[in-house]
Amino acid sequence: MSRNTFVNLPVRDLGRSVAFFTALGFAPGQPADDRTAQLVINEQAYLMLHADEFFTGFAGAPAPDPATHREVVVGLSTDTRAEVDDLVKRAVAAGGQAVGEPQDWGFMYMRAFRDLDGHQWSFMHMS
Repeated sequence: MSRNTFVNLPVRDLGRSVAFFTALGFAPGQPADDRTAQLVINEQAYLMLHADEFFTGFAGAPAPDPATHREVVVGLSTDTRAEVDDLVKRAVAAGGQAVGEPQDWGFMYMRAFRDLDGHQWSFMHMS
């Protein structure tokens, strides 16, 4: 059975967050409104960005403050190590924050960043 993945995140400024993830190459998905936007990660994975207030109603609980708590770390694979470096560079140029140094374990190369709202992401290449 094929399954799609939907990563749902609260954001403070929906338009700014859409611009951030578009700069990383995520394509706009279904039409957005003033509460929610969909971005396509790939054919089976989607990023759903929700205005904070809407997310709270959608999730049934307030979102944790990403400055002090991690509810999830989103990890995405890439085809090459160079793509890992390029994507993190683009994230920082779009206003994100690099986290730590690149990690190279031989079989996996990974770099992390935080988006505009402080959610932590990792790009990795598995060899």
